[in-house]
Amino acid sequence: MIASLRGQLKAVRDDSVIIDVGGVGYRVYVTGPTLSELSDIGQVVELHTHLHVRENDIAVYGFRSLAELDLFVMLIGVSGIGPRTALATLSAFSPETLRDALVQGDALALTRIPGIGPKTAQRLVFDLRDKVTAAAGALVAPGLSPEDVDVIDALTSLGYSVLEAQTALRAIPKDLHELDERILAALQSLGSG
Repeated sequence: MIASLRGQLKAVRDDSVIIDVGGVGYRVYVTGPTLSELSDIGQVVELHTHLHVRENDIAVYGFRSLAELDLFVMLIGVSGIGPRTALATLSAFSPETLRDALVQGDALALTRIPGIGPKTAQRLVFDLRDKVTAAAGALVAPGLSPEDVDVIDALTSLGYSVLEAQTALRAIPKDLHELDERILAALQSLGSG
């Protein structure tokens, strides 16, 4: 399996890029935001990749971050979601926004993606809500005290993303130890940002 590619950007297409790795040009399908970042022909690029094999097609999908790759793999694991629809989903939403929509059960937001109707959006929420919540918990937990995790849990339950909650956590004064004071200080930092 091809897990990543690092090489020289040779060409940019409508939905993909060509990366020269040791004299071999790989066509890699990428999201819209990644495509806009990779515009300087000749630059050295590195992408995390997923090799997708079907009966009559082999394709490589590339991502700037492991978070995008992980969500892509989760998305294509849902019945009725193929790689193109998963790529369109990650083009429409940042990984954090997509996680938030899935965790909050916001199927309506998902219907704005081409190829995803109301039933498919509901299936995405149903199939991925727990997986995304567990993955977000794994991202939050390492290196944080139980008190910090409580603050992040409180903020995410109020609708803030994990990234916003982690940023607010860093803004809490060190002399605050009570949970309610820490949450209030985090909310104030989010309100002033």
